[in-house]
Amino acid sequence: MNVKRIGIVGSGIMGSGISEVCAKAGYEVVLRSRTQEKAAATLAAIEKSLAKQVERGKLEEAEREKALAAIKAVSNIKELSDCDIVIESVIEDLDTKRELFAHLDDVCRDDAIIATNTSTLPVIEMASVVRNPERVLGIHFFNPAPVMGLVEVVAALTTSEEAVETARMFAESCGKEPVIVKDQAGFIVNALLFPYLNNAIKLFENGVASMEDIDTAMKAGCGFPMGPLALLDLVGLDTSLSILEALYDEFRDPNYAPAPTLRRLVSAGKLGRKSGSGFFDYQG
Repeated sequence: MNVKRIGIVGSGIMGSGISEVCAKAGYEVVLRSRTQEKAAATLAAIEKSLAKQVERGKLEEAEREKALAAIKAVSNIKELSDCDIVIESVIEDLDTKRELFAHLDDVCRDDAIIATNTSTLPVIEMASVVRNPERVLGIHFFNPAPVMGLVEVVAALTTSEEAVETARMFAESCGKEPVIVKDQAGFIVNALLFPYLNNAIKLFENGVASMEDIDTAMKAGCGFPMGPLALLDLVGLDTSLSILEALYDEFRDPNYAPAPTLRRLVSAGKLGRKSGSGFFDYQG
């Protein structure tokens, strides 16, 4: 497939980041939000991000202008009808995604790839609601998308080899390192990462060490750029809870059973950086 136009559904952090990545890679981007106001706000956030890169000498002014000109922010989902690849990046809820994929199946061209940016939900569940499931797969960017170098290309049982190869080449053209993985909860990174994050919460719950000392130990002792509790706040505690629940549902491994403190923080609306507080406070 000769890929020229990318559709992005979702105006959150990931939708914004993926749109920026695609525009900088030279693609035409159609960024769809539920309202035109949200679409405009997301475009403004992208403009701010690109301006910072120019200030830091990481991007030329002409490149910034070209990337911005490549992005069209819309609210009408029918605007995605001529996209070659459509990537959804909405809330990590299976019913919501299935409903969206059924709608995209009516809107998109028959030969267009419809991809999910899910971090752990089963791709086959989304593929099952479209007429041509061979064109559905996962294209999982990591947060923040403009910075993180990895993309997991997730092949469901029904995904065609052509779709996988197109997605792999697309990821490479965006300057990313793609890895091919089968459709299993957590894929590669989250299946390995989240037991570690979950056990860090349990250490704190058991009084082994303070939150600050747990994070310091993993940074100074293992060379990690960020401690586990700060990383959970960055990912989002609601997203982290959803990932752990999906992993536990599939494998029934106690390491995946979400720590009680994580559930309580989410219930309290303390979701991490995006809400201003989580394990740590970001409002000061």
